[in-house]
Amino acid sequence: MATTYATGKRKSAVAKVWVRPGSGKIIVNGADLNSWLGGHEAIKLKVIQPLIETKQEKSVDVRASAAGGGYSAQAEAVRHGIARALAKMDAKFRKDLKPKGLLTRDSRVVERKKFGKRKARRSPQFSKR
Repeated sequence: MATTYATGKRKSAVAKVWVRPGSGKIIVNGADLNSWLGGHEAIKLKVIQPLIETKQEKSVDVRASAAGGGYSAQAEAVRHGIARALAKMDAKFRKDLKPKGLLTRDSRVVERKKFGKRKARRSPQFSKR
């Protein structure tokens, strides 16, 4: 198996992900997963979820670069990219990832602000007098 590339997206974050056979190292934006996400344990679990589902935590190396959005959206973009790369790497992984929704691009994005409103839907405070 050679290096496999995939792109993951979430909100305005985009992640370029390369997966290759290895020892289980995950490097994002030049830093390992622990130093990239600090103490956000729940988000770290989200990133490695596709590897756990396919039992590849210790057998592939992941290198990713994420840009745009916040750290949570970037982490979910990396997760999407890892899942897509694994599915491309081996077609058998697809049946493990698809039912969990890991191959689906989460299309929810921020709703635009409308004129006459304070935010997308929040109206100015009403004053009777």
